[in-house]
Amino acid sequence: MPVSREDVEYVANLARIQLTEEEKDTLTSQLSSILHHIEKLNELDIEGVEPTFHVLDVTNVFREDEVRPSLPSEETLKNAPARDGDFFKVPKIIE
Repeated sequence: MPVSREDVEYVANLARIQLTEEEKDTLTSQLSSILHHIEKLNELDIEGVEPTFHVLDVTNVFREDEVRPSLPSEETLKNAPARDGDFFKVPKIIE
C-alpha cells in the first residue's frame, strides 16, 4: 500500500507539525517502505500459532486482599503539619 504525499500532509496536520517539502518526500518514501515490509508479514502461515501477549510467562503477582486493622486517626495525624479535625489540612491550590 503506497503512501501518498497527501497522506503524509494529512498526518502531519493531525500531529500539528510542519514539514518542509524535502521532509514530505522523505517521509512518503519511508512510510511506503515500512508498510511494504508490514505487508510481507501477511504472507506468513500462522495457522496454529498461539497469540503472544508477552515474551515471558507473566503471572498475576498480586496478593490476596485481607482485612487488617489500620492505624488510629490520632497516630496517623500526629506528624501532620496542619490538621482540621480528623483530616490533613493542605493549602488551597485552585483559585
